[in-house]
Amino acid sequence: MTDVIVIGGGVVGLATALSLTEKHHQRVIVVEAEDRLAAHQTGHNSGVIHSGLYYKPGSLKAQLCRAGLDALYRFCAEEAVPHRRCGKLVVATRTGELPRLDTLAERGRANGVAVHRLEADQLKEHEPQVTGLAGLWVEETGVVSYPVVVEAMARRVTRQGGEIRTSSRVTGLRRDGAGIVVETTGGSLRGTRLVNCAGLQCDRVARLAGVEPGVRIVPFRGEYYVLRPERAALVRGLIYPVPDPTLPFLGVHFTRGIDDVVEAGPNAVLAFRREGYSWSDVSFRDMADWATFPGFWRMARAQWRNGLDEMHRSLSRARFLRSLQGLLPALTDSDIQPGGSGVRAQAVDRSGRLLDDFHLQVVPGMVHVLNAPSPAATASLAIGETVADRVMSA
Repeated sequence: MTDVIVIGGGVVGLATALSLTEKHHQRVIVVEAEDRLAAHQTGHNSGVIHSGLYYKPGSLKAQLCRAGLDALYRFCAEEAVPHRRCGKLVVATRTGELPRLDTLAERGRANGVAVHRLEADQLKEHEPQVTGLAGLWVEETGVVSYPVVVEAMARRVTRQGGEIRTSSRVTGLRRDGAGIVVETTGGSLRGTRLVNCAGLQCDRVARLAGVEPGVRIVPFRGEYYVLRPERAALVRGLIYPVPDPTLPFLGVHFTRGIDDVVEAGPNAVLAFRREGYSWSDVSFRDMADWATFPGFWRMARAQWRNGLDEMHRSLSRARFLRSLQGLLPALTDSDIQPGGSGVRAQAVDRSGRLLDDFHLQVVPGMVHVLNAPSPAATASLAIGETVADRVMSA
């Protein structure tokens, strides 16, 4: 019997395991369904270390992103994980975006972010190919490979006596006296406490544990193009649009990763499978899961125009390119080629609201992480400490 079983081998699961082993001195087993760690959201994001610019002051996202930012930079330095503070440029390209840009700057400063307002002629000092009316420069933003971060976390967990089991998909959960039994495809485990960091499957794991999460995970696929290597010099660092405040997505942007590959994207289209990385990935079980949830249809009624626009951008290379040219007019069709994709585990409640903040559900002996989208990777060490503290007192 172990002390804590952590379900999910992504960055939040490993960060939680790290806090449990190092701070609370617990015996921990991490179980991961896939044959490797960081197989889904952690391994398919753009690798940005976020500053905390966007998030509502006082929210968990704002608090944990700021704490996690500093913790992540320290961790990378301690573990010799390659990373780079490159800064980020947020650009307003239309007059109607200027008030939103000012609001974004105020929000960032309220969160403790060092934000510098730029006029049109100052944008090119940071990104010579950008054209816009005004912008924000955020120096703290950086890039890293989160799978490499997870590998470093896993090494520290195992050095502290923790155990990591891959190819161990959870098939059953039950309480047994003072303990919790977790049935997996890799065998049966018994622990005193449980943490659910299962990402795209987190609501299902909660229900297996006898907990009604009150939300349903609706998967949104984000698709990327990449700039051809000979044209990567068009982008120095990170270039973002002013986000739509009604949506929990940041819009298509440019990211020069730690490997110097420049990604362009992502969009946000409904995926037909929870791990649906392309249009051909279809699961009727997964589709039925969100189609029978009343909150999905309430969300669809409110967001159908945005949804159609994102589908058009997904299916039309020309439409995607026009979105990118709003930030980088010099970009041409010959400059881009198809890149990868990722799937965001977006929690939707029964009213149809897309949850914007992190969402944790605590029951005796368990914590279920039910919404941990961006900036969860940046905030992972702070989230992990918060989850570890809560499960120890649950």
